[in-house]
Amino acid sequence: MPVTIYDVAKEAGVSMATVSRVVNGNPNVKPATRKKVKEAIQRLGYRPNAVARGLASKRTKTVGVVIPDVSNPFYSELVRGIEDIANMYDYNIFLCNSDEHKGKELRLIETMLEKQVDGLLFMGAKVTQDHREILQTGHVPVVLSSTLDEEGILPSVSINHGKAMEEGVHYLHELGHQRIALISGPPDEPLFGTIRLQAFRRAMTNVGLTIDENMICTGDMHYESGFEETKKLLQQSQPPTAIFAVSDEMAIGAIHAILDQGLRVPEDISVLGFDNTRLATMVRPLLTTVVQPMYDIGAVSMRLLTKYMMNEEVESSCVILPHRIEVRQSTCSIEKG
Repeated sequence: MPVTIYDVAKEAGVSMATVSRVVNGNPNVKPATRKKVKEAIQRLGYRPNAVARGLASKRTKTVGVVIPDVSNPFYSELVRGIEDIANMYDYNIFLCNSDEHKGKELRLIETMLEKQVDGLLFMGAKVTQDHREILQTGHVPVVLSSTLDEEGILPSVSINHGKAMEEGVHYLHELGHQRIALISGPPDEPLFGTIRLQAFRRAMTNVGLTIDENMICTGDMHYESGFEETKKLLQQSQPPTAIFAVSDEMAIGAIHAILDQGLRVPEDISVLGFDNTRLATMVRPLLTTVVQPMYDIGAVSMRLLTKYMMNEEVESSCVILPHRIEVRQSTCSIEKG
């Protein structure tokens, strides 16, 4: 039979209330009594029942985290930030992989709520009305991490994706590039598709460049699509001098497609990525990319959630973190090329 709080109390010669105070870190216990209780706990191998404690306190000290793809370097770095802050505030996380599938996302959220988590962190391609309904009726705090709620209802932590895209186009234009191609994300995903595509078009117009629809491709954010879409771009009579891919994976696919055709990066074609995952420094040439501070996004998301869970004051429910362009080896000016 498992050791109970009654067994510890009997072993230490104290009341169960005293054992409970020691286990829960209550300071109102004499040092000698605390020492005696801890020694009894160690001798008996007692482990507090987290479920029972949660029922009593109405807190489980757990947070549900739903991410699209645990194998994606972007999300793994982001989760590291979440976990470090969760540990700091003594929260455990339930990490779930949704496979970028809406139905599975909704089921996972429901499961987390059934497990009585104290809060939820959600990462996904798109927040639909179905998502809003289940998240808002779950009666626990929710924070979106690097995810957009187009209605601005749910708290979130991200960067200014539109501005980041515009700065990427301006950077390539300043290098002398005029035939700039875009490998965008899925059009039904607001963040990776709509917002970044609109910002690209806006920036091209602002710098006085003509938008060639043949230079705009759609990928799925993964390596293979970047590779295949770049092969199509290279078949055009006037191929691009620069390719801006909205994920590092697609950018690396673009680099490999260019190299396979016997061309050079960046001398013949410059490549700019987005995210600054670890992959950016594992490819040769090293990838120039728009930096999303993934670890910081995860850490700030978790800290914002703890404020909601602990009823602390929240200055802003929508946190925008800074971005920048990390210049490496995959881009150069037309003159250098």
